[in-house]
Amino acid sequence: MLLAKTLRSSTLRLALLAIAIFGATVIGLFSYVYGATASFVRSRADRAIAAEEAVLLRAYDNAGRAGLIAALEQRAAEQPGGQYLLDASGIRLAGNLAAWPPALVAANGWGTFTAERTPQADGSLVRATVTTLSDGSRLLVGQPIDDLDAFGRTIETALLLGIALIFVLAGVASVSVTRRTVGRIEAINATSRAIMQSGLGERIPMRGSRDEWDQLAANLNSMLDRIEELMAQVKQVTDNVAHDLRTPLGRMRGRLDKAYGAEGATEHERALIGDTLADLDGVLRMFSSLTRISQIEANGRSETGRPVDLAEIAREVTELFDAAAEDTGGRLAVTGDEAVRVAGDRDLLFDALANLVDNAIKHGRDGGHVTVAVSQREDGGEICVADDGPGIPVQQREQVFKRFYRLEGSRRTPGNGLGLSLVAAVVRLHGARIEMEDNAPGLKVRLRFPPAPAELHQP
Repeated sequence: MLLAKTLRSSTLRLALLAIAIFGATVIGLFSYVYGATASFVRSRADRAIAAEEAVLLRAYDNAGRAGLIAALEQRAAEQPGGQYLLDASGIRLAGNLAAWPPALVAANGWGTFTAERTPQADGSLVRATVTTLSDGSRLLVGQPIDDLDAFGRTIETALLLGIALIFVLAGVASVSVTRRTVGRIEAINATSRAIMQSGLGERIPMRGSRDEWDQLAANLNSMLDRIEELMAQVKQVTDNVAHDLRTPLGRMRGRLDKAYGAEGATEHERALIGDTLADLDGVLRMFSSLTRISQIEANGRSETGRPVDLAEIAREVTELFDAAAEDTGGRLAVTGDEAVRVAGDRDLLFDALANLVDNAIKHGRDGGHVTVAVSQREDGGEICVADDGPGIPVQQREQVFKRFYRLEGSRRTPGNGLGLSLVAAVVRLHGARIEMEDNAPGLKVRLRFPPAPAELHQP
């Protein structure tokens, strides 16, 4: 997994690009060094050959062809490695070469050939110069350059091995550095995903290296601490307001209820008091929902480890809301597996499913059909609540889980915008996922729960 992300990383691509540029630079530098060195060594050999030729040409100028032949024989005896030949019209006149090299066909100039193996020549590679004399004969003067050729091959081999070693080391280093970078980035990504799923309690791990990654992790953790602190303060204010107002509002309701039943109250007064009581009950329900959400969010995952049967909860919820569905002329049905066991808190799951079914009945169409489907899957249990109402626009499906958020079309129906917030809190507490999709027409809300421990599947 990490290796695949490393190979797809933009850091690796940039590193390989840098390696390619560096490699091209190194190849260019080594090629220049090789070319300059080989040219220097070859020029030295050419100067030595030219000096030899100059000596022989002076002998020819001073004593003619006979003097040149004598000088050739003397130089061939004194310089065993040298290659000499005097040729006239294809006839060898002097020197230690048996015949004119086929590779040197030009009348004058420089060339390279392989000498034939003779008692005077060992078949080595020869660098030679050819000069046509005034009498029409041709003079060849050369020296073996096997050492130069071996030196060139050595330099070329060293160049290739050096380039290969550089690329291997650079490749290993780039993959290693990229892997480390991707590993640290993936740790940040994993923490970010965990925060999105379970809240602000997670922190980015630090390795104690005190490098820039640890500094980044420390800064992000400090930012998360600050965000968590601010969220806690806002939550505390909301919870305190909801808790502190419930008592005086309850007393107020008690007094209004007493006034509603007092003797001498007119029908008009009773109607006003009744409407006030209804509004006050709505406020109290809202505060109760806020308190309930806070309690759910304050609970740990350890509270959701008991075995529960989603199918049984679904049947109980449908029995509870069956009458409400009939009042609107609709139908409410439960389908699916007989038993779907997960680890959870039964009361919280009941409340969450009840909110979903209540929303489907209230916001679906009159005479509509609401279905609660329960299924056991390889990746865990699932509950799906589907209706055939107007649904929720795609761009607003994430917003409806916020507290007090209500769609424009639902503002005419009773409610406070906290039902789906409670559902989301229960889902997060159980480590589950909530998904919304079109039912064409209507809406499907799926609650996907993680796999339960094996012992919970036992009857």
